[in-house]
Amino acid sequence: MATGTQGQLVLREVMDIRQAADYLGISGDTLYRYASEGFVPAFKLGNRWRFRKSLLDSWMDEKSGVTPKTAVVEPGKKKPVGSAR
Repeated sequence: MATGTQGQLVLREVMDIRQAADYLGISGDTLYRYASEGFVPAFKLGNRWRFRKSLLDSWMDEKSGVTPKTAVVEPGKKKPVGSAR
């Protein structure tokens, strides 16, 4: 996997099984089984499994019970504004 500045890992949006397994912290064999069983979001490109990072992130959020924070503005109410200086 490529490294960026200061030794940080550069993750691609589409990862192969080894990259995705490293990202998830599981073995490649386990991830292969999960993909084959439809447990994790994955697709095949030719005969090789591929994983979209954004879908894996959403899947992990869903499985861990994390709900995305979204701002809800009720109709007829204005958004709060910061104080002017």
